[in-house]
Amino acid sequence: MTIPHSVRIAGLVLVTTAFYGYVGQLVPQREVQPPTETVLRADMTTADMVKVGGELMVGKGLCMTCHTIGKSGALRFPDLEGVATRASTRIPGMSEIEYFAKSLYAPDSFIVAGFNPGMPVINKPPIGLTDQEILCVIAFLQTLGGTPTVTLQTSHAYYTPPGGAPAAPGGAPTNATPTNTTPAQAPVTR
Repeated sequence: MTIPHSVRIAGLVLVTTAFYGYVGQLVPQREVQPPTETVLRADMTTADMVKVGGELMVGKGLCMTCHTIGKSGALRFPDLEGVATRASTRIPGMSEIEYFAKSLYAPDSFIVAGFNPGMPVINKPPIGLTDQEILCVIAFLQTLGGTPTVTLQTSHAYYTPPGGAPAAPGGAPTNATPTNTTPAQAPVTR
């Protein structure tokens, strides 16, 4: 008995589709949702900023897509464990806040030996973190080997908060508090 050519092709298509459907189900699936809206209150403490910064790094900032914390071996980008200690000593005369700010706003400025450039500028699309969100990320990064000191009023070379004083010469950040805002009534949103 001879099976018609069109039936054999249809059978091959069905078997191939079923095989790839089965293999596709073996691959772990991860549902990707759009980033959640981040609302930053003007009266956030540094501890609040650290929490938000960690959430931003995993979510909207997409940092953990390439970076790791506490891993070794073949890595896509540098591991962030102890990054605050390294940031405060890597460039003589530059504070860790200025180092982090430059690393985030102009990531090709500092390329770690053994790694290629490739980190996107995070205050522009597709990531598009706001200046306040970047301050929260810096606060989180300071916890990785140091003590967070950033507030929403911290200035650096790339950002001066409304009513705040610009960063001091030599890279020292300022924590000037504006005198014309009331924290409870001035939420900062993206």
